Amino acid sequence: MDPAADPAEPEETPKETEDRGPAGGPSPLRLLLEQVRPHRRALAGGGLLSLLGSGADLAMPLMAKHAVDAFAEGRSPVRPLLLLTLVVLLGALLAAAGGYLMARAGEGAVLRARRRLVGRMLRLRVAAVDRLTPGDLLSRATGDTSLLRTVLSRNVADAVTGALVLLGTVVLMAVVDLVLLGVTLLAVLTSLGLLALLMPRIQRAQHQAQEAVGAMGSALDRALQAFRTVKAGGAEDRETAAVAEAARRAHDRGVAVAWWNSVSDVTTSVAMQFAFLAVLGVGGARAVSGAMEISSLIAFLLYLFTLMGPLGRLTDGWSGLNSGLAAVRRIREIEELPGEPPGSEPPGDGAPGKETPVKGAPSKRTPLGVAFEDVVFGYGEGHPPAHRGVTFEVPAGGLTALVGPSGAGKSTVFALLERFYEHDAGTVSVGGRDVRRWPLAELRSAIAYVEQDAPVLAGTLRENLLLAAPDAAEEEVRRAVSRTRLDGLLQRLPGGLDAQVGHRGVTLSGGERQRIAIARALLRRPRLLLLDEVTSQLDAVNEEALREVVMELAAETTVLAIAHRLSTVVRSDRIVVMEEGRVRAVGSHADLLRSDPLYAGLAATQLVADRSLAQALEEPSGHP
Repeated sequence: MDPAADPAEPEETPKETEDRGPAGGPSPLRLLLEQVRPHRRALAGGGLLSLLGSGADLAMPLMAKHAVDAFAEGRSPVRPLLLLTLVVLLGALLAAAGGYLMARAGEGAVLRARRRLVGRMLRLRVAAVDRLTPGDLLSRATGDTSLLRTVLSRNVADAVTGALVLLGTVVLMAVVDLVLLGVTLLAVLTSLGLLALLMPRIQRAQHQAQEAVGAMGSALDRALQAFRTVKAGGAEDRETAAVAEAARRAHDRGVAVAWWNSVSDVTTSVAMQFAFLAVLGVGGARAVSGAMEISSLIAFLLYLFTLMGPLGRLTDGWSGLNSGLAAVRRIREIEELPGEPPGSEPPGDGAPGKETPVKGAPSKRTPLGVAFEDVVFGYGEGHPPAHRGVTFEVPAGGLTALVGPSGAGKSTVFALLERFYEHDAGTVSVGGRDVRRWPLAELRSAIAYVEQDAPVLAGTLRENLLLAAPDAAEEEVRRAVSRTRLDGLLQRLPGGLDAQVGHRGVTLSGGERQRIAIARALLRRPRLLLLDEVTSQLDAVNEEALREVVMELAAETTVLAIAHRLSTVVRSDRIVVMEEGRVRAVGSHADLLRSDPLYAGLAATQLVADRSLAQALEEPSGHP
């Protein structure tokens, strides 16, 4: 079971995951209620305690009336004042307990939302993530989920409690004097009507403000991801200006929210002030005429002041609720993006966690062959097709090289084998089985993929090596380190395998990152090894040593390598030449030199480059 997923949440089937899209879907309010549902008992308990605490406030004006009557009649006010003190203390304790329960429930909701959202993000299809930015994803996982805490721990309670206390206050005001209640309700209903008109604008402004904050995060992430490039290019001022412009837009959106909230607050405040003046005028006249007691007028005025509290809480709660609705909408946008099917569940009728039996399926350690048959694939609208009927076959075992000019579709072969993308037509087979019939986790566990840029994650060297094989024994780790000539790095780093390598391996050279990626692949013990120009950043000595490792691996598994250097290509068992999304030739190095002009031209260019480098190294340093 995935640790990032809530255990109470049912797993989706691959069909449900793939079919779900951004169109339609439940309303934001329903989405918010879904976030509330697992914590409804704690929220209900906290809300009830908060309501009782607020209810204690409702008793104060009536008790104050009794105290004033006691003073007027010459009786001792000690008893009503003592009861008033006890009510105040009890109300404070109940409100504190209710606030704690609500806050704890809010934290639980945030934890659950973040676990679900992060789990969902890491299971999105690569094509979906390609359209997003890391900064915006981080904003949704941190900022938007934090809004849920405020909404659930305060705003929902404020809205509900405010409404109930408002209702209770109105009832008690009716008990005191119906005429003054009519005057008050006229002002309150006018205020609520104006707020109803303002709320859609406030909600729209809140959503735009959160989108602007996400855009600013994306702009900053863009610069930070290429921090050294920005500095080397002297682009600090331009990137600062770009982020500042995004921050200005976020500021403008935030000011718009502040403006509408201010209008809402002023509307409520002015309505209550008019109500106070009207009650004071009408009530004073009624007290002078003897239609009501002075103590009743004082109690009613206290209720009027009390009314501002729940009315303000109701307004603030509704405003915060709109922020929460905008947040759950943005969270939902990520959840609605197409995701990969659950890795533990095979397609078809196979039981979860069990591989669907396939006749003739290879054993676990058998090298896997690869076959592309008339494969068509494009990265989406606005992009030319990457594959235009690609057909070739790689037998199990040995080294096969993919060569061709940039943009020929070589890296796309690897992306389709890993099912980062789904091909549009044709058949992609691994081990004689269509990749779409493989359970995704099983497919990827059989493949090791070493990318050209060799990403290294922040953490220790050991964590990076064990990323794809967490159960590898210490002896296996040491052997992989030795085979990839990482011994020197191990001695240089303080702490050895447990040394920190910095964010994205910033403390390592490009060649060291490549060798770490290859060692990581070795520990996976793959049945199919994909190498994307893995010697591009290595010096001659390490390149030759690594080529020997690759040849050793080719004797025990299938190695498919994208290669630009002739030294890698000539030792391949077979070579697949690609051009403009098609396979133009397959054969050995000698055969292709005779039969394929493109390959012969690539080989000649590489030979000239190698000879030029060799001559430059052999020339004496001095000049005649």
